[in-house]
Amino acid sequence: MHQQIEDHVQVAQGLLKNIDIIEKIANLLITRFADGNKVLLLGNGGSAADAQHIAAELSGRFKRDRKALPALAVTTDTSILTAVGNDLGFDQIFARQIEALAKPGDIVWALSVSGSSPNVLAAMRAAEQCKATCVGFTSRRGGALRELCEFSLAVDHDDSDRVQEIHGLAYHLICDQIEKHYCI
Repeated sequence: MHQQIEDHVQVAQGLLKNIDIIEKIANLLITRFADGNKVLLLGNGGSAADAQHIAAELSGRFKRDRKALPALAVTTDTSILTAVGNDLGFDQIFARQIEALAKPGDIVWALSVSGSSPNVLAAMRAAEQCKATCVGFTSRRGGALRELCEFSLAVDHDDSDRVQEIHGLAYHLICDQIEKHYCI
């Protein structure tokens, strides 16, 4: 356990090298919300839970009372997920929703440790077609996700637990910056 905690601390300290991308993502969201756009979030497994967590922080509140912000995790509607998965294939469960919901100026934010999940990549390609801005959180592997995103945070680790822990820290930093903006 000591080694795992030390590993976590080391990876978290590595996030300091990525403060600029975290600030750029926060500023992008602030600007796009001000312009009346929304953010659509997605991922598989633990990353799906993180997508829902981010949507809740933005639509509800993080630490401060402020106006609700338009954020939606496309990981939550079991009827859509199972219908699209059954009828069109699992690779399309997010892309189909992005096609239906994303507009130019919106942000599609994908979380994927591998950066290679076919359904995540299909969603990002759908986002490009909709002229939405692609944001990705991944690991140092990054996969094709990094290449499909205008803004990408790649945590310098390969283990999903360490990567997702740092994703959590990074998106909480982003949520905090957004709330500071709206609470001035």
